[in-house]
Order: sequence, then structure tokens, then C-alpha cells
Amino acid sequence: MVNSLTRSGRCLLAGLALAVLLPTTIQSASAQEEAYKRTANANALVSNDAVTESQPAPRSTRKSASRSEKGPYYVDFRARTAASWGHAFVWYGKTSERAVEVAGLTPAGETFAYVLGHLTLVPAETGASYGDLDPDYLTANYRVYLNEADAQRVFAYIKKLQANSPVWNAETFNCTGFIGEIASFMGLKVPHRWQRPEEYVNNLKAMNGGRQIVRLAPEE
Repeated sequence: MVNSLTRSGRCLLAGLALAVLLPTTIQSASAQEEAYKRTANANALVSNDAVTESQPAPRSTRKSASRSEKGPYYVDFRARTAASWGHAFVWYGKTSERAVEVAGLTPAGETFAYVLGHLTLVPAETGASYGDLDPDYLTANYRVYLNEADAQRVFAYIKKLQANSPVWNAETFNCTGFIGEIASFMGLKVPHRWQRPEEYVNNLKAMNGGRQIVRLAPEE
């Protein structure tokens, strides 16, 4: 009983410390999601194509052929900075379009919900959150390409996962675990969820040898 109280005390103190450090002006994702999506038109193509294809051939030849071979759709596992440990999420969409969909698991609300989520389960949001579409916040990413049939399956799974992820908790139902579920569905090797988002995405890429093309197993 004493150990339990002591642990609870430590968690409460940690939570109070985070509440002091975290900016009180963090905006709710649900209130700003449409605004974030509008900025995607300018930022969506500023992605890891610039990283994984560091010396592209002329646009009219090699690059278009390379994208065709990889597949016309993509899922981009991403990590960004935040006031605490950072955040992991995915972009997904079609390579020929600027529009991008965003999925990730965050506590619904502002600072208090985040702090409380270190002690218990709190309501979650699964769309775009503040900073997800800003390339200046990006710390790591790993993009994989899909053909149309596989993309339909993966995108449907992402939306199903969003619909069935009502809560957030720092240790159990967190952002790295959320994108790990997507990676696992795609047949990728997945690191354990208790890592900083930047480390998680980099390790996800390393564990899969940096492969850029994913082919799903046939449906049973």
C-alpha cells in the first residue's frame, strides 16, 4: 500500500511538473483540424522524398518511373517535436496529390488532459494535431509505397483504427503504439512502443531495412 501511494505521489508530481513546463496555449486538434488540412496543400509534398531520393534524376524521366515502380499510394510514418516527448503519427494518401490525410493518437483537450493521461485513461482524438503538417517540426520519417489494391485495405484499416481508439494513456494507448498497429497490419516489423517517437520511427525504418515498397499478403 505504501509503495502504491508513493508511486501515485511520484506520478502526480511528475504530472504537475509537466503542467508547468507545457505551454498552456496548445490548441485542441478537433478545433483546428480543418485549418491544418488546408496547410497540407503547401506542405504535403515536402516529405521524405527529399530524403530517400537525395539525388533525383530529371523530373520527366527517372523520378516519375521510380514512383510508378514504388506504387501510386503511400503511408508515411512520422515523428515531430512537441513540448514533451514528441508525437508519432502517419500521413497517407496518393503521391500525385497534394492533399494528405493524417492519423495519430492524442489526448483530447489541452494540457490537463495530457497530464491526467499519465495517470489514467483519457478521451482521445485521432486526426491531425498541432504541428503535424509543419515540416519545421519533423524529426524523423519513414515512407513506404503501396499499389492501389493494398492502399485501399491499409487506408480502410487506418480509418477503422481511428474509429476504435477512444482513449489515450501515456503507457498503454499511446501514439507510438497507434502507428505500430498500422505498421504491423502492413506486414512490417515493429519496435516496442515505449520509445520516444523519433527513436521509434527511426527504429521502425532500420528494422525493415529501409524498404520502400510494401505488398500485403492476400486476404484469406
